[in-house]
Formats: sequence, C-alpha cells, structure tokens
Amino acid sequence: MWVLLLPLLMAACAFLGVGLWVICSHFLTADIPAAIGHPVKLRVLDCLFLLLLRWGMIFEKLRICSMPRFVRFMHDLRPLKEDPDVVVTDLRYGTIPVKLYQPKAFSCIPRPGIVFYHGGGAVLGSLKTHHVICCHLSKKSGSVVLSVGYRRLPQHKFPVAVRDCIAATIHFLKSLNVYGVDPDRVVVCGDSVGGGVATIVCQKLLDCPDLPKIRAQILVYAILQAVDFQSPSYQQNRNIPLLNWNFAFYCWSCYLDINPSWKSTIMKGAHLPAEVWEKYSKWLGAENIPERFKKKSYRPMPREPLNEAAYLETNLALDLMNSPLIAEDEVMSQLPEACIVSCEYDLLRDHSLLFKKRLEDLGVPVTWHHMEDGFHGVLSTFDMGYLQFPCSTRILNAMVHFLNKL
Repeated sequence: MWVLLLPLLMAACAFLGVGLWVICSHFLTADIPAAIGHPVKLRVLDCLFLLLLRWGMIFEKLRICSMPRFVRFMHDLRPLKEDPDVVVTDLRYGTIPVKLYQPKAFSCIPRPGIVFYHGGGAVLGSLKTHHVICCHLSKKSGSVVLSVGYRRLPQHKFPVAVRDCIAATIHFLKSLNVYGVDPDRVVVCGDSVGGGVATIVCQKLLDCPDLPKIRAQILVYAILQAVDFQSPSYQQNRNIPLLNWNFAFYCWSCYLDINPSWKSTIMKGAHLPAEVWEKYSKWLGAENIPERFKKKSYRPMPREPLNEAAYLETNLALDLMNSPLIAEDEVMSQLPEACIVSCEYDLLRDHSLLFKKRLEDLGVPVTWHHMEDGFHGVLSTFDMGYLQFPCSTRILNAMVHFLNKL
C-alpha cells in the first residue's frame, strides 16, 4: 500500500514545494503598482505564469522537454472558442501554419486585410493563444485576418521567426483576390515581439513594387530595439509582471543565441563600442522621451568601457531584423501610417515612445494610445474571465477604431 502511495506523496510534495517557492518569489520580487487597478488579479496571473515557467524549467533539467515547449503546451490546452460570425480556416503556407479569419456576413466590396503576428518573445504564444483576439478583430472591423504561426525557440533562433513572417506575408499579399481582400487596405499588426515583426515586415517590403503596399501598421507594446537596456522604462519597470527584466533577458539571449553570462555587461552598456552609442543616441537617447515618463525613479547611467568579447557575441542585436527602430531616416520616412499602443508599466514602454517620435519627426502619421493602467502582456488577458483586465478591451477597441477609419 505504502509503495503505491509513495510516488503520489512525492509528487504532491513536489507540487506544493514548487508552488510555495513561486508564491514566495512573487511577493519578494514583484512590483505591483496601485495604478494598475486590479492588484490581486495581477498577483494571481503572475503566480500562475511563474508556476508554468518553474515547472517548465524542472522538466527541462530532467530532459523531459524544453521549458518553452511545456509552457506552450499548457497554454494551448484551452479549447478554442467558436464565433458564429467568423469562419476560421487552418492553412499552411509551405511549412508555415496560419489561421485565416473571415467574417460570415456578405460584403459586396473587397474587405480590409490584416496580417497578425502574435507576441511571446519567440518563446511563448501561438496561433491558439491569440485566437480570440483575431476573431474579435475580424468581426468588429469586417476584415480578413491572417494569423501567422511562425517557428519559435528553442529549436529556431534568429532570424527564423522573422523570415517565416515575411514569407507568410508575401504569400498572403499575392493571394488577396482569393480571399476577397482590398489590396489598398492591408494592415500588419502584432503585440510585443509580433509588433516588432510588423514594422520589420514593412521595412523589408518597401522595395517590392510587385506587391501591394502595406496601408498601415498596428504595434501593441512592440519590441523595437535590442540595443539599449538603460532607458527609463527598463529602470522603472524591471520587476513588473508579466515581463520582468530576468525573463526579457532570457528571451533576448536565447533568441540571439547569446551566453547569459553577459547579462551584467549588457545592462551596463559595455557590449557596444562608443562610436555605436554615439551613432544611435540621437534616436535612442533618453532626451527623446517626454519628461513626464522620467519623473519616477529614473537615473541616467554612464556606460562602461567596451568589453570586446561581449561585442563580438552581441553585435547581432544591431541587425535591423532585431532593431527596426535604428533604421536610417530614408527607410523610416517611407513606412506606412502607424497605430502605436504603449503601456505605462511595461519594461518596453520606451520602445513605443521612441518609435513614435521618430515617425512623427519624419512626417509619418501616428495614432498613439497610452494605457496608464497597462502592463506588458495585458492584451492576452482578453477573454480570460476573472483574470481579464479592462485595459485589454480598451486596447482592442482602439485597434478596431483605427482599422475602421482606414
């Protein structure tokens, strides 16, 4: 009897032990601003997220499966909700899985088209995690939405994910008549790393006269540069769920295949030479960020002297397929109109602020929505029941409003 019960008791103790560690870790490290408005929800959400990460790391150590695979498996367990007003079709563009969302309502004119790239730092996220968001966008804007299931970590590092998204977008642009899409109203859209991909796609397709031009880009708390980690938002929001500095660095280092031991060197800005900082400071410098975003616990940090070994390993971050924010003016000035959503309590908040300023300085129209109670990943809480944040609905409404005005 005891022989049979022993494995169950050991499993129960392990589960409770990991759960207790996660709760203690959360309360010791997480910063939950009162302005978010639902601190208990965020604490529960963060603990669940940390629990998945911790169990994933345990399984990875035991060589059962990688942490990203485990977390994605758990995220994808939720059954997909059907919307009676939207037809969803699973397709493959070569080896790339995609989901096509088409409104059931009849339209006598071609519809707008949206190419959607999901977030998750190339570690998490999937076609399933953003299914309801894509359904909502299709239904409320009357658009045909293509959601791209690009390849992710740990097997597929830079630049696989971006290349998949570019390839899928080109395939869609060449098939617009098949889906009844207006070639003059195609929008690229994404959250987090997907937002960064959206603007990279715009940059890469500028010199393709045989393809329809992208009409607009929608970037929701997008990752737009992988160079500077000393901006105000990195200092102010380093311990805010769901994207703290430790997890952000994990995603960044895995994606670029960089040794995690360079973490402190990169934080001090010693991974790039002085001439690089001088070249890009005109776009990345904190002076480009409005003063109101620098009032809270921001202190300018002097950059330490170059570490040559770190530079040799990390200079891939300067590639425009990692850092579209540092593209030259000639490229940036040709980008399509943008709708930018930023969140106050987001490690990456300043990416959006700097990108907004660059586009506006070059005469590119920008619609900006700043969520004073928002945090990174909040859009993904849409349709999470008790764990949904009102901010997620406001972000989706802003996206739909922008689309309907095009």
